[in-house]
Parts: sequence; structure tokens; C-alpha cells
Amino acid sequence: MKKKNNSGFLSILFSAIFISILFLFFSPVLISQTQSLKESLQKWAIHDPNRPLPPVVTPGPPLLPVPPPSDAVVLFDGKNLFNWVDSKGQPARWKVEGDYMEVVPGTGNVQTKMGFGSCQLHIEWATPYPPKGSGQDRGNSGVFLMGLYEVQVLDSYENKTYADGMAGAIYGQYPPLVNACRRPGEWQTYDIIFHAPKFDSEGKLLKPARMTVLQNGILIQDNVELTGPTAHKARPPYKAHASKLPLMLQDHNHPVRFRNIWLRELE
Repeated sequence: MKKKNNSGFLSILFSAIFISILFLFFSPVLISQTQSLKESLQKWAIHDPNRPLPPVVTPGPPLLPVPPPSDAVVLFDGKNLFNWVDSKGQPARWKVEGDYMEVVPGTGNVQTKMGFGSCQLHIEWATPYPPKGSGQDRGNSGVFLMGLYEVQVLDSYENKTYADGMAGAIYGQYPPLVNACRRPGEWQTYDIIFHAPKFDSEGKLLKPARMTVLQNGILIQDNVELTGPTAHKARPPYKAHASKLPLMLQDHNHPVRFRNIWLRELE
């Protein structure tokens, strides 16, 4: 009789044991992290000036624009604003020069013609040089996933403001883990992994939005659970919305620049 080969079975068994051990090890860590984040929201008021600022980390030298992968939706390649409109659906009035678009103060926010849900977003930005103003009045803009969930854009290089409103903050909710800002005028990157919220047929929230953000290649938001849409001096609750909505960039009356914007849909 041929001897039975149990190597395949043993391999599957050991893999299952290994995965179970990883789950048992990391689950308490993830639960603890989520609880810690929720406790921080309860501890600190919105835009609390006493909330501790994150440590400063100097990023590596700037790199050339990151080319989009083959499956990316290219939203801005430096040529025109064909993929963008204003909040009323009219042609976007921001300036296009060189390989970037620039906020024209007073012309309003711009948003994509297409809607998106869960995605991987790459966007490069630069605040004005020489810098003007201080706090929130210095190189202010924002990247709004689905037009509702903002990652703050701000000149936070040697510029103090409230922690949940500095560059890389999930505005009004979570400060970045570190301040990874470059000097004003230098190009910076955000790489954002966004998981859209889920609602049932009656509009009840099934799963909140989550976001991971890297700034200049440095992790600054680690799979945080959003409390709802972001807002100024408020944390509004979730309201059911479409599964895909436009990406929005903010006109905050500062000539912030953006370039090389592309996105990979995750579902």
C-alpha cells in the first residue's frame, strides 16, 4: 500500500494555527488603539488649543512626481481642469500653470466630475512661498474624500495651530501622529487609503469610514475610524449618502498648489 502523504495537510494546519496566533496577538492591539482614539475624542474639545501637538519628523528629500499605476484614474496631469468643476457644476476657475493647478481665492471649491467611494488617493501639494499669516491663516486648503471627509492641508512648518487642524489632521477629529511637513513652497505628498462608510437600505450606519494617510512617505493617520463628516467646530453624525461622491479640493482664500492627482478605486 502506498504511504499517505500528510505534508499538504500539515502545511494547512500550521498555516491555520499561525493565522490564529496572529489574530489573537493583534486583535487586542487594534481594539486598544480604537479605544484610545475614542478616549482622546472625549478628552479634548474640538480645536482645543491645549491638545498636545505631535512631534516633528523631518521627511527625506523631495522626490519627482510619483507616476500613476496602470489601473489609476488620473484626475489631474498638469494639462487642464477637464475633470473638475465648481460646486455648481460649472467649469473650475482655478489657475493651471506649469504642471500644477493653483487656488484662485474667491472662485470656490473644485470637485471631480466623477464620484468615488473607497479608494487609494495620491495627491501632491505646496503651500505659498514666502509664507504669509499664521495659524489657520497660512497656506490653508483641504482634501475632501467624497466631499465630506477632510484631510487638512496647511502650512504647518514652524506654524502653530490647534492639533486637530494642522496639516495631515482628519479635521476636527484626529491630529496627525507626527508633523511631517516640508518648508513652504516645497512639494509634499499625501497617500490616502480611504474606506467609505456603509449604510443599509434604511439609511442606518453599518460601518463607519476609515482612513490611513502617509505624508511625504511617513505614516500620520493609522486606519482611524471617523466619527462622521468633518466640520469646523463640530463633529456631526453620519447621514446616509450615495456610495460614490466627488473628491473636493478647498478654496480657503490661499493660493495653494496641487499636482499629480490620481486615484485607484478599491471596490
